[in-house]
Order: sequence, then C-alpha cells, then structure tokens
Amino acid sequence: MKGLTKLILISVLLVLLVTAVADAFSVSSMSINPSSGALTPGTNVDISYTVTEESGATTENSLVMSTALTSPQWSYIIYVNGNPTSPTQSNGQTLTISSFLLEYKSGDEVTIGVTLSGAAPTVTSTGNQTLVNIYEVDSNGNQAGTPYTYTTLVVNTADVTTAVANANSQLSQLKTDIDEKSSQGIDTSAAEAQYNSAQSLISQAGSLPSSQYTQALNNIQTATTDITNGESLLDKAWAEAEISTAQGPINNVDALIAFFQGNQSTANDARLSTVVTEREIAVSYISAANDAITSGNYAQARSKAEQAYTEGNQSYNDALTFQAALQTTSWLPGLPDLSGVFSSGILIIGVIVVIIVLVIVGIIIHRKRSRWDELG
Repeated sequence: MKGLTKLILISVLLVLLVTAVADAFSVSSMSINPSSGALTPGTNVDISYTVTEESGATTENSLVMSTALTSPQWSYIIYVNGNPTSPTQSNGQTLTISSFLLEYKSGDEVTIGVTLSGAAPTVTSTGNQTLVNIYEVDSNGNQAGTPYTYTTLVVNTADVTTAVANANSQLSQLKTDIDEKSSQGIDTSAAEAQYNSAQSLISQAGSLPSSQYTQALNNIQTATTDITNGESLLDKAWAEAEISTAQGPINNVDALIAFFQGNQSTANDARLSTVVTEREIAVSYISAANDAITSGNYAQARSKAEQAYTEGNQSYNDALTFQAALQTTSWLPGLPDLSGVFSSGILIIGVIVVIIVLVIVGIIIHRKRSRWDELG
C-alpha cells in the first residue's frame, strides 16, 4: 500500500515537473521595427520584448536567445517583482542568461526586458529568417520545453529581377502568338486585353522598392495568370475561326440542296442523298467542335473543325458535280451546254442582229427584182 502511495506521488510530481518545464516562460510585448513588409539584406532592425519566468525559485534552467541578424547587440534587464537589476549588454548571435541569475524565492515574479538590434542577413534565396529564438536548456545543455520563435521574410533582391525577366519572356511569347494569329485574320482582342494587363503588372513589379517584395511577387503572379489566360483565349479564338471556316462549305451546299429538293425531278435523286448525308456528317463535326470549345478543349475543337471542313467541302463538290451533270443532260447528246448563253442577254442581241441582217437582205433582193422587171 505504501509502495502504491509512493508511486502515485512520484507520478504527480513528474506531471507537475513536465507542466513546469512546458510552461517555464512566456513572451509578450514583442515590438519590431520595421513593423511590416519584407526585409532586404542590410536593413537595420530593432526588436524589444519581455520574457516572464513562471517559476522563480524552482528554475534550474538557463534561458537562451539567438538571432539570425548580423552584428547583433543585446541588452537585458531582469525585473524581480517589478524592481530592475542593472542592464547587461552582450554581442553575438546567441545570448545566454544562466539559471543562477533567474533563481529567486518562490512566489517572486521574474521578468526579463530584452532589446536587440542588428541588420537583416544576406540570403541567397528569399525566405523566412529567424529574428528571435528563445528556449531553455537544462544543466546538461539539453533543450527543455517548447521554444518561442519569431520569423520574418528576408528578400534576395535578385529574385524579383529574375521573376520580372521570366514574366517578360512569357509576355513576349504571347505577343508573338497574338501577332501571328492576327495576321491570319483571327480575332485577338480578348488575348490582347490580357496582354495589356500583364504588361502593366510586370512594369509595376519592376518599379516597386525591395521592401514591397511581396507586392511585387503578387503582381508577377497575377501577370503570369493573365498571360496564361491570354494564351488560352487566343487558342479559343483560333478554334472558333476554324469552325467559322468549316461552316462556309456547309452554307454553300445548303443553298444547292434547297434548290435540288425544291425541284421534283431531283428531289429524290440518289446523288442528292449522298450530298445530304455528307452534309449531315459535316454538321455533326461542327457540333462536336462547339462542344469541345465549351469544355475548354480547343485543340480537339480545331481537329473536329478540320474534319467538318473536309466533309463539308466534299458535300459541296459532289453537289456541284450533280449540278453540272444535270446541266449537261438537259441538252441533246453531243451538243455543248449553251444554258449559260441562253440565260443571258446575248440571245436577245443575237436575234436582233439576225433580224436586221434579214431586213437588209430583203431590201436588196426587192430592189434587184424591181430593176429586172423594168428591163423586162
């Protein structure tokens, strides 16, 4: 029974010890100047904060503070129940306050006021850097409890320059694609609007100060999205133009089909059935192309449009061949097709000329006969 009681007491003590270690200190009143925006290497940074030790007399751990700032200058004052000790100055990336300086009577309130100044470090790539890292170590030098860390973004200014250059390269390619499609008669207005927006954003990004690195990158990211949208809209316009081209032969054959179907002698001709079937296939390809545009598959839309054009053109050519055959068989075998002549005003002019010639010849014959009669 005594052993069980002792085990329970040990367990409770361990729980209390773990809790004490986990909550050994807290950080408050964190103040940083500059207070917002990304930092560039060499920027002066001033930091101040307060560390509160939760257990005065039981503290057996040292307090360690470190920073990534270059040429750091530390200063701290220990307050016991609000009463300050003499300030202590220190240099170096790490500051250690020994447990001896932090051990006071149980119930005493122990806080440390800390100030830190330094310069933002040089970095090879943009990323978060630890300005303040605070943790405790035990007598064996092992980290105890949960550390407190404050980070901020430090910029490699070359990153913005590189991002602007990459965005400009993509923008240049979009301009080339726009010019190419415009020369083919394709409507590029939607893509040009995206191009203009991206161009403005990239220009703004390049002119922003390095402290506004995040805004510059946001501009470039938005510009890149605009460029992508521009290429997509250009692709869409290209597909729509291909569909419009494919619709041409279909419209042409529709007029001929309407004529043939309106004529009793050709309405049921097998050759017309072939033309209509080909035309329907072409229309089905047009429908598939439009569906592909709706789903954003512009390459497939162009492919279907090409098939529609081929089938529609075949239908139109077969309709013309059918028409030519009808015109030929409407005359006697072996005679040339003069329908074009008789369908124009040439026939009327020819008839008038023949009548005039006949009148003149008649007058001449009449005069000759009259003269012969007189000579009798």
